[in-house]
Amino acid sequence: MLAGNFSARAYSFFDTLLWIACLNLLWILFTLLGLGVLGAGPATAAAQILVRRRARGEAAPLLKSFTREYFANFVRANALALPVMAVAVALALNWNYSSGAGDLMSQLIAAGTFVAAIFLAGVVCYLFPMYARYELPLGQYLMTSSRFAVRHLAGTVILLFITAATVYASRALPGLIPFFSVGAWLYVTGWLCDRFFTANDESVAATTVLQEADLPASGTAVARPAGTAAGRPTQQGAPVG
Repeated sequence: MLAGNFSARAYSFFDTLLWIACLNLLWILFTLLGLGVLGAGPATAAAQILVRRRARGEAAPLLKSFTREYFANFVRANALALPVMAVAVALALNWNYSSGAGDLMSQLIAAGTFVAAIFLAGVVCYLFPMYARYELPLGQYLMTSSRFAVRHLAGTVILLFITAATVYASRALPGLIPFFSVGAWLYVTGWLCDRFFTANDESVAATTVLQEADLPASGTAVARPAGTAAGRPTQQGAPVG
């Protein structure tokens, strides 16, 4: 029995490693297919959609599914990713300019830029997993991801730690980049975000049930916050997909 359980877990572990390596390779290839800037967003969206399916136990051919999701989400994913890239470039340029100066104002600007970059990184960790899970108007993903990052600080810190560990490991061992770095980051952050969103949805649904249970016998409606619908979480946390 123990030997059988160990064999099953070992098989699952190495199967996941192989899946991550293939996902990493596909992300790189399809990012290059879009000339980098126009490929990173759709490749990330496709990867997170497939990560969520795998987390739910759905089996599908990786190459075929990745290709389909990449082209199906090409326009929307780029509309989501390009503004984030622009902000990241602006923050990087601002950091390079202000951190080299010695005056107090420049140092304060550099510190503010660093904090903004950390916040942006936390938001990005949620952005494409949220895109993979929920159907929202395109303009709401970034705002909803930002609110979720602020309201769930523990999860955000975990995601930032994973991101920093991935960057550190990739710099220390560059050979990881073509095989595991991006794929492992996408898989772990996508899996965690899906758990965070599920827990949030369940919490909001339970709160809604309790509110409905408190309805007076006369049938008078209990006042709800603006934007709240019965039986649905609001966008104060993660929206319902």
